[in-house]
Amino acid sequence: MNENKYLHLLSEKFPTVSSAATEIVNLEAILSLPKGTEHFVSDLHGADESFLHVLKNASGVIRRKVDDIYGSRLSEEEKRALCAMIYYPEERLAYCHSVKGDITDIYRRRLEQVTEVARAVTIKYSRSKVRKLLPKDFAYIIEELLHESKAEPDRQSYYNAIIDAIIDTGKAEDLLKAICHLIHHLVIDTLHIVGDIYDRGPGAARILDHLCAYHDFDIQWGNHDIEWIGAAAGNWALIATVLRVSIRYANVETLEEDYSINLLPLATFAIDTYGNDPCVAFQTNDFEQNLRMQRSAGLMAKMHKAISVIQFKLEGQTILRHPEYNMNDRLLLDKIDFANGTIRLEGVTYPLTDTHLPTIDPSDPYRLTAEEEQLMSGLAHSFRQSERLQKHLRCLYEHGSLFLVRNNCLLYHAAIPMNADGTFTEVEVCGERVKGKALMQRIDSVIREAYYGDPTPEVPKEKISPALDYLWYLWCGPHSPLYNKDRMTTFERYFIADEATWKETKGAYYILANERSTCEVILREFGLDPKVSKIINGHIPVHTLEGESPLRADGLRLVIDGGFSKPYQAKTGIAGYTLIYNSHRMELVEHSPFPGRDEAARTGVDIQHQVVLLDFSHHRLLVRDTDRGKELLEQVEDLKQLLYAYTHGVLTEKVSL
Repeated sequence: MNENKYLHLLSEKFPTVSSAATEIVNLEAILSLPKGTEHFVSDLHGADESFLHVLKNASGVIRRKVDDIYGSRLSEEEKRALCAMIYYPEERLAYCHSVKGDITDIYRRRLEQVTEVARAVTIKYSRSKVRKLLPKDFAYIIEELLHESKAEPDRQSYYNAIIDAIIDTGKAEDLLKAICHLIHHLVIDTLHIVGDIYDRGPGAARILDHLCAYHDFDIQWGNHDIEWIGAAAGNWALIATVLRVSIRYANVETLEEDYSINLLPLATFAIDTYGNDPCVAFQTNDFEQNLRMQRSAGLMAKMHKAISVIQFKLEGQTILRHPEYNMNDRLLLDKIDFANGTIRLEGVTYPLTDTHLPTIDPSDPYRLTAEEEQLMSGLAHSFRQSERLQKHLRCLYEHGSLFLVRNNCLLYHAAIPMNADGTFTEVEVCGERVKGKALMQRIDSVIREAYYGDPTPEVPKEKISPALDYLWYLWCGPHSPLYNKDRMTTFERYFIADEATWKETKGAYYILANERSTCEVILREFGLDPKVSKIINGHIPVHTLEGESPLRADGLRLVIDGGFSKPYQAKTGIAGYTLIYNSHRMELVEHSPFPGRDEAARTGVDIQHQVVLLDFSHHRLLVRDTDRGKELLEQVEDLKQLLYAYTHGVLTEKVSL
């Protein structure tokens, strides 16, 4: 009965034998196309220029296409110039004008070349799909160019006439840009962001603006993404954390300019509260490249201290509300001896480096003052009313998940909590005890509940939901798959000089997951065959300078922390790794630090080194070999059943008269 109902529904879309048969032919043809290219990147940390460059050059895929097409027919200099045009057509054209003036000959040469590259990248797609992507103003012209063969002498004049007419009508630059943007769209079929769009860099909002318009992508949330998701959803402790981290790394532009978060109330509160306090522990050297921040460094230190104290209070409140977190060791404010300016931790007494804490009541240290309450209420309102931030939050939810299984790859940002014996850690998540895959699924559900589960536009502090609180645990909790360390020692780093107290011990996963046997257990837990599957992580930068490799567990796990953020590059020695997975191979790509958009437009700067992990040259992967292919094959079987129903009288065709 249910099957007949489904066939009746399917017949509404395909009302005749002919329409059903045509769709079967279409799907079978798509299944025979080469697998689309997947691009994996991680840990963007707000470095928008570096990230967008990696998108534009597709981690070297475009350069490889140019090499394949032209071989020795073009010099290295000419190949780089062509790649620069494809990556940055607007900037490259401006550069060409600046050095040459009349660039008519460049128009002709580049139009022919970018068309040839576009023709090569369309081979994986049906004509109908490519046609849908063509810009309206140039759709006819681009389609004609893509499907013209210069090898046929009688068609050469037709091809040349199109190019001549484009140049004569002054549309060469517009057409060049349109074809280059088409290449950007087609060269990568799917983009995977394996966590941490946000953090130190100032460009997270610009990255998300670009992603929101990207044709096909997914995000596996990272710890910094959850930090911002929780803040945007109304978690006061995470709002304070976002503010503290942004000020700490001289990144208030993201708050003020990109998201219109009003920081004036925080500045006023900080001046009133810490007016004569030098706030030495809260000074930062990260303002060196930001003249505006240098001029207000004293104010920023006061704001930094003010929001940090509020954060520690709100975190304490969260821990007290949730004894199941087992984080009482992070209740620190009540351990302070205000009379002596010391704190006692784990039986040891330490002097505080800063004892001016006028807003902390020793008898009730985690209570916000009336002024702090008012400040946080206003900040929470600003976060919830920021239109651009809320748009980005919806994008993170709609395209995001805690983990993803796709085409024999298991993607998650950081860890799967494990015990020292290699078993999965059982964790209580909002009333349920779960582990392994079930833990990841439960947390994914709770993350969504934290935002969608509350129908009110504002979340009163006294009515914070367990799901919204749990977002804070995900940021810094010992068994959080996004953190998985025994503690986050933020307080100690500000207030205690003894660096032994700063230690954060990683969970067992970070050691065990370097072993092949552990990764095999993890893959099987998620329904994957270790013989043909990979785990793909980010989160921890690969310190190449120290001899570390992104290949772990005999190549079964790949750590592709992008290293996009410049502060990490001094430690890693490179700008990190990305991963390309196409119909021919899976390859790891090592990047050098990005010199800047202008230089890239002039020189065609590209990736530095590629390592082939898997080679499919003996059997080029087709769409039918992918997860999408499995879905299409099911559709083909459904359509065949519909055909049978039509041809055997079970259903009647709906033929229009």
